[in-house]
Amino acid sequence: MRKKILITGGAGFIGLHLARRLADSCDVTLLDDFSRGRSDAQLSELLGRVTLVEHDLTTPVPPGLLADDYSEVYHLAAVVGVVHSNDDPRRVLRTNLLTTIHLLDWFAGLSGATLCFASSSEAYAGSVEAGAAPVPTTEDVPLLMPDPTVSRSSYGFSKITGEVLCRTYARTHGFALRMVRFHNVYGPRMGYDHVIPQFIERLLSGADPFEIHGADQTRAFCYVTDAVEAIVALTALPTKETLLVNVGNDEEEVVIEDLARHTFDTVGRHPELDIRSAPPLSPQRRLPDLTRLRELTGHRPAVDLREGLRRTHAWYAEDLAARGTGA
Repeated sequence: MRKKILITGGAGFIGLHLARRLADSCDVTLLDDFSRGRSDAQLSELLGRVTLVEHDLTTPVPPGLLADDYSEVYHLAAVVGVVHSNDDPRRVLRTNLLTTIHLLDWFAGLSGATLCFASSSEAYAGSVEAGAAPVPTTEDVPLLMPDPTVSRSSYGFSKITGEVLCRTYARTHGFALRMVRFHNVYGPRMGYDHVIPQFIERLLSGADPFEIHGADQTRAFCYVTDAVEAIVALTALPTKETLLVNVGNDEEEVVIEDLARHTFDTVGRHPELDIRSAPPLSPQRRLPDLTRLRELTGHRPAVDLREGLRRTHAWYAEDLAARGTGA
């Protein structure tokens, strides 16, 4: 029997890749308000295999809008990214908290369904900054609130609060819960507000010198199909207990300056570097401990950084050409 699955934020970055992964074997419904998700050719290609429902989750789910027999719900709808946190923290907080509350109010009426909540490595930011959490970082470290006077803290706070909300509802209503802390997921169709697409866009537009903020910081980037495989495996686990699990890539930690040079090689342009200081609250190092993910699912990354950059560059080069920008 085919599973019935709902993906909130289904027209967004991870949501659409997840829908592609599940559409052939499951009955998939995408819920999106298109405030950030895209109505484009990639979504259109899927519409014959999935159902699309438009709704703004900052308002309650109207009775009858969604089915009541989903077996899995992936809650990915959120405002994400450092740019949005810095520019409009009120929107980040309002959207991320209200969408989660309204999703949980609706989900509590389902029977036997599993909820997968998309959290973030930003939840660790305050703990790592204060020296209360090691890197690589495990899921059980104490979480500390970053400096609330810095706008960037809005996103991490919204995800920590979202986790608390999910745990509270799961205890009260007895449903299975997976909370996944994504670490630097990247790939085609993720928008232009993240480091790898920004690097590609600026290279294709001919930027020289090439500005880099926090060039000595390190990250480990996870290609989107690897992240999707991890959350599908976690959500399908039969256990009813709440699981909190890091999702990312711990095998290819890279200095941001080296990431830029890898991107230069991929694009085929090698401008001079203009090194700038890192923005406030940007962690010096971010690397997940994936022991729990491997113990539960056996998952390992399948797409290495060079191949992921190649695929991502190919998509963005085509997208920018279609928009009439880039080289």
